[in-house]
Amino acid sequence: MSLDVSPALLAQAERGEVDEADFVDCVRTSLPYAWEMISSLVTRLTVDGGQFADNQTPPPDEQARGQLLRALASDAIRGALERHFGVRLAFQNCHRVAVFPLDAAVDERYARFTSVRGQLLNQSPVLRDC
Repeated sequence: MSLDVSPALLAQAERGEVDEADFVDCVRTSLPYAWEMISSLVTRLTVDGGQFADNQTPPPDEQARGQLLRALASDAIRGALERHFGVRLAFQNCHRVAVFPLDAAVDERYARFTSVRGQLLNQSPVLRDC
């Protein structure tokens, strides 16, 4: 799944440095399902507080699943989203996305979520082909 890069943004990239806000806007419009998922988790974390907020509902279709994979598998996209929202993102499978505040107090919880043990405990035969 590719980003829908405008001619103006492509020209920026060809000239040199890209304005990150323009890149984030490209991600927002190109990957609306992923954007909504992450922004809603950030809102939930902000409103409810706690150590993290996560999603456990599978995407409605393969296109939505692809958007999540694209957003979280790309270092550039993931990093830009983390900086934009001021959070750390974690990803365990085709839909379990979590946002963590930038707070050392949750480092242990983040480490547990992203650990090998955490990954194994999150497995399910239902998710085998996701």
